[in-house]
Amino acid sequence: MSSLHLTKTHIGFIGGGNMASAIIGGLLKAGMLPAQFTIVEPFEATRDKLQADFCIGSQATADKALTRCDLVLWAVKPQVFKEAAAPVAALTKNALHLSVAAGVTSSSIAAWLGTQRIVRAMPNTPALIGQGITGLFAREGVSDMDRALVDAVIGVTGQHLWFDEESKLDAVTAISGSGPAYVFYFLEAMVEAALGMGLTEDQARSLATSTFAGSTALAASSSEPLSVLRERVTSKGGTTYAALTHMENKEVKATFVAAMQAAAARAKELGAQFG
Repeated sequence: MSSLHLTKTHIGFIGGGNMASAIIGGLLKAGMLPAQFTIVEPFEATRDKLQADFCIGSQATADKALTRCDLVLWAVKPQVFKEAAAPVAALTKNALHLSVAAGVTSSSIAAWLGTQRIVRAMPNTPALIGQGITGLFAREGVSDMDRALVDAVIGVTGQHLWFDEESKLDAVTAISGSGPAYVFYFLEAMVEAALGMGLTEDQARSLATSTFAGSTALAASSSEPLSVLRERVTSKGGTTYAALTHMENKEVKATFVAAMQAAAARAKELGAQFG
């Protein structure tokens, strides 16, 4: 679905926080108008921010304005989803629903909203600058046209991948959903090391972030295995070899893999707890 089609679409947002704002900002750049959005946001400070950032008005509670929505995007905390769905369900039975709430299963959302037109999404925070990666799963009630609409909406935040099994979204959560925190964690370590070696904060941050950006761009543009790219930087007995050998002796990779497995397990627990 092209941006031309988006100009004929009305989208409701339940929740107007950071992820909703990232999508709204991208959709406005794609040609949508403020009048095409109906936003329900209970917190006054967030409503004020939406007005300041996008000149878009929002409302504290759900009302019949939602009946005109072709798509309703759920950007609420998992623990309040069920409560938030109650006043919305009767107003949006003809809409497609797209949830970015972590862990809440599509079967629960379908039960709360009384529809099978449910798509679950697991985005990540680089969506805030249009460089996100989102995992998507659609229930059987979602048509090809529905998928095309989701492609267009999520496309404004960066890249996305569709998955045939909803359970795979737990892995998506662990790898890319939580992934930016792992990158920031490693960047913190690089900066800390650089400061200890006498570099300034600005020098350290520039070296660390540029190295990550360049390396990921190289990996994305190459068809070669990541291990080959790593080996090309690693000369036997050299500086990189010394660093990687130290990490292997400390089982950094194994610990990192175990950490992501823990994240996936927690994602599954959240689904059981809130969904």
